[in-house]
Amino acid sequence: MFSTGVLLSAVLISTALAGPWANICAGKSSNEIRTCDSHGCGQYTAQRTHRLHQGVDVLCSDGATVYAPFTGMIVGQEKPYKNKNAINNGVRISGRGFCIKMFYIKPIKYKGSIKKGEKLGTLLPLQKVYPGIQSHIHIENCDLSNPTMYL
Repeated sequence: MFSTGVLLSAVLISTALAGPWANICAGKSSNEIRTCDSHGCGQYTAQRTHRLHQGVDVLCSDGATVYAPFTGMIVGQEKPYKNKNAINNGVRISGRGFCIKMFYIKPIKYKGSIKKGEKLGTLLPLQKVYPGIQSHIHIENCDLSNPTMYL
């Protein structure tokens, strides 16, 4: 039986070995977090209408190429909305001690292996759904913890 401290250390070591994530969006020199606009703010736990933001929004231009942040497996499609709209698409990626959901992208595939920095897909047209928003990719840890430190 492991103590909580030993288990926590093992988790921290496995994610530390994975290193920082790759740049996620073409045309950006770093993974810059969306600031505030009329639709809200992009940092983890930013206030939303009836909840707190459970992920981080990384700036990206509509139609830009999106890259895998780490090596792993694309394990399936994710949809952030109950209703259909032009940006209701994304993927879940697992590997290297991580499990994340990435929203607002049209992936090149919904299952299979992917390498850090490899093309994952393209950013969907956020401006069609939220005019004036800072276009971005939403990244959310599967366990809803804060992903900011890996960006």
